Order: sequence, then C-alpha cells, then structure tokens
Amino acid sequence: MRHMLRPVTFAELPGWADDDHDAALAAFRLSAQEILSQGSGFSRAVAYGGLREHWLDVCRAAFEQHPARQFFETRFRPVQVEDDARPEGLFTGYYEPEAEGSLEPGAAFPAPLYARPPDLVSFTEEERATSGLGFGRRVEGRPVAYLTRREIEEGALAGQSLELVWLKDWADAFFMQIQGSGRVRLAGGRVMRLSYAAKSGLPYTAIGAILAERGEIAREQLSMQSIRRWMADHPREARKLMWQNQSFVFFRELVLDDPALGALGAQHVQLTPRRSLAVDRDLWMFGTPIWLDTRVPAGEEGPMIRFRQLLIAQDTGSAIKGLARGDVYWGFGEEAARLAGPMKSPGAMTALLPLGLARELGLGP
Repeated sequence: MRHMLRPVTFAELPGWADDDHDAALAAFRLSAQEILSQGSGFSRAVAYGGLREHWLDVCRAAFEQHPARQFFETRFRPVQVEDDARPEGLFTGYYEPEAEGSLEPGAAFPAPLYARPPDLVSFTEEERATSGLGFGRRVEGRPVAYLTRREIEEGALAGQSLELVWLKDWADAFFMQIQGSGRVRLAGGRVMRLSYAAKSGLPYTAIGAILAERGEIAREQLSMQSIRRWMADHPREARKLMWQNQSFVFFRELVLDDPALGALGAQHVQLTPRRSLAVDRDLWMFGTPIWLDTRVPAGEEGPMIRFRQLLIAQDTGSAIKGLARGDVYWGFGEEAARLAGPMKSPGAMTALLPLGLARELGLGP
C-alpha cells in the first residue's frame, strides 16, 4: 500500500492565515512539556515520528516569545498526507461524557464503573503469539482471555472493591467506556473526573453496525444519538446488544490541573477541546501538529460546515488506524456530544514535521 507525504507550503493551506494560532500553540505547549520532561511516545517505533532529538529544539522554542503563527511557519515543514488505502481521509469526533452518579450503589444507581483489576495483565510477545490477545489473565501460568462484558456486569468482579462509582444507566456506563473518559456529577455538586486505565483485551464490536445490519437504524443515520434513542426505546434488547461488545474499559480517578481542559489523552497531557486530535500512534508521534481541512456538524440535525484548523496529536484509539485518519476531541457536555456523535467526514490532512525530521525523511532541504 502506498503512503505518500508531499511537501507543501503554508500558503497552499486554505484558511491557514485565518486560524487562531495562539490557541494551537497553547495546546502544543502541553505536548512540548511532556516531550521535554518524559518523551514517553519515543519508547516505541513510530513511522513518521523520528527521534526525540528531532523534537527537543522545537519544543524548547515553543516557550519563547514570538508570534504563534511565526513559530509554526519557521519551525515546521507542512507535508500533505496522501494514502491509497483511504484517499478521501476519514475524520470522526469524540468527547468526554457526563453522567449522574453515586459513590454508593442502589436501585437508582445500578451500573458501576471499575478500576483496573489486579489479575488483568499485559501479555508478553510470546503470549500474544500463542493467545492472539494483548491483554488477559494468566491461569495456571497460561494466557487466557479476560472476562466478557456480560460476565463483569453480572457480578464476576464483585467483592474486590473495584467499583469507583455507580451510574444511573447501563448505557451511560457503556458510552463512557466507548469514549474512554468522563465526568460524573455527584450529590453536593462534586464532579468526579475519570480517565482510561486499561481494557480487557477482548475484541471491540461496534453495536451501531449490528443495528444497521438488522435494519433497526439506516446506516447513513448511525450516530451516538440515534443509537441511544434506539436503546431508550428498547431497554430489554439494549442490554443484550451492549453485551455483544465484549471489550470492557477500566478507569482511574484523576485530579487534573486545569478544569477547563479535558481528561488525559494517551500522551498523558490534558486534552484541549477542538484542538486535540487522536491519531494512529504507530504512524504519528504525539505532539505532531496536524492541519485538518474537513467538515463538521453544525449540530445534531444541522448541516455540515467547513472546519479548517490546526490541531495537535495527543491521543489515540483502537478504531483510529491509518495515515489519513483522525478523531477530533470536542470537549465535554451536551454541545460536544452533539458535534462528536454524527461526525464522520472525508477531508485533507497535512502534518507539520520539525525541520530536522522532515530532512531525515527526505521531505525538505
């Protein structure tokens, strides 16, 4: 399969001059600080990520005093992404769900969210080869699959004090797992922030595709909102439908520095609404600025409008695979959900690579 990165100029990016480069730089500085202090993304091979040394100077320069637009134009080389596997690109949206919850179970709060169980382990390469799984349990020294969603929800983890909080609705718990983070409103006004801790390792099954195959929802009308409406109208069938997605996500509670920002992304920095992007971490280094030219919903039922903006790669996801593939973080709350849910748009993607890395890849002088 042919992947191609084609050098372009900033003048060739429609809308570039009109963007809020200060907002993009603020998001990039969060990534830059992580690269300077930890650089955890460089612990694995990333196709177009380069070495940490390629990023250190540009990350230091992000904290100097200069116009934000000038910083990006003088420190990076834009390269247009062209991919035979997905020539039109695919860009979706995600958000941080909010739900009511309780620190105690009860009839009104039946659905727990769990911390990572101690017997959930990451398998060695040899175990992965023999089991076909990345995570699971060891039983008598052998790697085996972890508990299914149904087994967990029917009490297989009870008695281990792993419950972090209980939600009103099993669908709330399900979609918080899909998004990988969330805010839980507790009695008295406290907001509990939860972030991804681990996943069970069993395969992910998209329940929307199941509903489409059954003819319950037209494929072109699939969105988080339409799926939730169907589940509300079919409560008995909804529980069984969710169980068909055996994959299960575990959480950890966070105390975050900035309440205006989102939960931690895979780079271990807080996500910035409308400025953070989830990408394929095997291809793009966390911290890479990405110029996105696509269309986004004006609202759940509204028209699609042009979206041209500089985002920063700070997260990833199991469904985010491929060169021209991205997931825009919209933030939290109802407005973010309305924007993220129906977004499934083609578009163009241009990566901004540090000059030294671009030269190393043969993409610049």
